Amino acid sequence: MARLPDTDGNGEVAGRIRARRGGDLHPLDRMLLHSPQLADGWNSLLGAVRTRMELSPAIRELVVLRIAVLNRAAYEWTAHEPDARRAGLADADLTELRREEPDFDPRRRRVIAYTDAMTRDVQVPDELFAALRTDFTDAELVELTATVAAYNMVSRFLVALDV
Repeated sequence: MARLPDTDGNGEVAGRIRARRGGDLHPLDRMLLHSPQLADGWNSLLGAVRTRMELSPAIRELVVLRIAVLNRAAYEWTAHEPDARRAGLADADLTELRREEPDFDPRRRRVIAYTDAMTRDVQVPDELFAALRTDFTDAELVELTATVAAYNMVSRFLVALDV
């Protein structure tokens, strides 16, 4: 049970969140709406991360689910598993993400290593970043970095408030 009660989900900001989400508010949204100004900014940021980037949905969801594992954010995993499957991740991929050292192709291993470094250590080794430069454009690297950062924020919010 969440540490704070749900909000009623009314108002202009709630309407913008519903519009982005296809009509529904999620439990995360109902927590955020305790601070409508925060919820509005969050909605804009996560809307961009989710729908307006060059980074492939498969890589985005690989990152999101890995962060859910690392930060023990069960709600985040449950919320994103269907998106991950729609993006092409298979049962075997989901199983691998739960392992300490997932066994993926070299590109995905580097994405996982980057996600792990940003999540666990904050610092990213120069050699890992240099290797990722061969896998992604500059825009995709910025988007990958923002995705890891944003979903660490999401997972930490969810875990702290027991959503």
